[in-house]
Amino acid sequence: MVSKDFWVILAMVIYFVAMLTIGFIYSKRSNSSTRQYFAGGRGVGPWLTALSAEASDMSGWLLMGLPGVAYFTGAADPMWTAIGLALGTYLNWKLVARRLRRYSVVAGDAITIPDFFSKRFHDKKNIVSTIAALIILVFFCVYVGSCFVTVGKLFSTLFGWDYHLTMVIGAAIVFAYTIIGGYLSVVVTDFIQGLLMFFALAVVFVGSVTSAGGIDNTVAFLKGIPGFLDGTHVAAPVLNDAGEQIIKAGQAMFGAPTDYGVITIISMLAWGLGYFGMPQVLVRFLSIRSSEEIKKSRVIATTWCVISLACGVCIGLVGRAMMPTQFATQAAAENIFIVVAQALLPSFMCGIVVSGIFAASMSSSSSYMIIGASAVAENIFHGLLHRKATDRQVMIVARITLLVMFIFGIVVAFDQNSSIFQVVSYAWAGLGASFGPLMLTSLYWRRTNKYGAIAGMLSGTATVLIWHNLIKPLGGVFAIYELLPAFIVSLLFIVVVSLLTPAPSAEVLHEFDHYLDDPDDRHVDDDLVAAEIAAGEKRAQI
Repeated sequence: MVSKDFWVILAMVIYFVAMLTIGFIYSKRSNSSTRQYFAGGRGVGPWLTALSAEASDMSGWLLMGLPGVAYFTGAADPMWTAIGLALGTYLNWKLVARRLRRYSVVAGDAITIPDFFSKRFHDKKNIVSTIAALIILVFFCVYVGSCFVTVGKLFSTLFGWDYHLTMVIGAAIVFAYTIIGGYLSVVVTDFIQGLLMFFALAVVFVGSVTSAGGIDNTVAFLKGIPGFLDGTHVAAPVLNDAGEQIIKAGQAMFGAPTDYGVITIISMLAWGLGYFGMPQVLVRFLSIRSSEEIKKSRVIATTWCVISLACGVCIGLVGRAMMPTQFATQAAAENIFIVVAQALLPSFMCGIVVSGIFAASMSSSSSYMIIGASAVAENIFHGLLHRKATDRQVMIVARITLLVMFIFGIVVAFDQNSSIFQVVSYAWAGLGASFGPLMLTSLYWRRTNKYGAIAGMLSGTATVLIWHNLIKPLGGVFAIYELLPAFIVSLLFIVVVSLLTPAPSAEVLHEFDHYLDDPDDRHVDDDLVAAEIAAGEKRAQI
């Protein structure tokens, strides 16, 4: 008789082969130029753009990190985080997408986020893009590590295989199709993975509610846990000296719930601010076929995000009702999705569904690596060190960078007790605070200059590091998520430094004033442009 594991493995192997095949299919087109490799030649449609953005954004965190928090401490933390992310998703597509797509073309046809910042401010020395590229490289290596943790936990939980070996094998598969196929393979596989993640969340959520005895029985059980379903309290598992939840008479022990005050709610909602600075999402805005298709993408992306986040939170909550004593720590609880899928589904279907977890990790880590590689190759190597580099030389550097990020990600992921939620929250804050305020001011405030841009990126990054490691441990009001104070500090630095330093040149201001013009009307009379620039040089620009 064929074992259950065989059918699970078969389903996952079919999935892996399909993803690698896509990488090969798109390799010839992607490798034709750096513009194709890093931005898909700006020819990506609205459905691919929307679902690839969401799949790369959410990663394994959506299927493991978020349900794990819900399982261990109840609804408050994941619920407020999910609300913040849903609002952030909508606002990012509404406020940034169309403007960035238009401005990136006007600003020298920029194809990466560091490239956009550099060309937006006419930074001929490429200082802005170099700093941006280094920030991306640092935080994306951490992000890649979180994805590899997900892969290792998936296979060790499913089959009892060695965590480290399976983590490295899974990481190698991601590395292979990323280095072969470039951006187009990443976008197409992300689209498929986005559909698979949505399907997996919906199937497991419906199945778990049914298995737990229906909605009424599930809610009644969870209400018996102090503070578990209360959005203003956090359930408090009673832990032993080893940090594991105590089980007595077959029941998981909980103490009095802790308050979840206004400061903490604001802290969780602040997750939404991170979207304005997420390169893996912003690069989708650069690559969409037309700015006029962004409205359609916004509807698709927001709908996917809201439903998927709701399912992720609910799976964790219902999982506690199904298996109240299964997991003794939050890190272990991040396996709840996998265990529920195993318990509910036929083996082959389980393999398809849990491939959603691998799909999430693949889509995210591949996006992080391709963006990190583009930042180093295009912005540091080509933009700063070797401006006459050929496309072939830039591609070689990109692939070397992919290898470095692959190795560093494995090092980060080697600790199998890492909490995916915590690792992701740190990287999310770093990128959101470094780039979010600068992206908004670049698109909406004409007085922003390159000195303000540099100050904003550096202060945002520094504040995240200092707040997370030195201030947050003080507790109380200082325990707020580091993204919020870092975002505010970065915004202040951009405004103050920009006002204290020389105004942007007339050429920069002219680009800003006209970047939203209809593309068909953008070729205006040269004499008129020259007159506008001359007039601009004679007055103080604010």
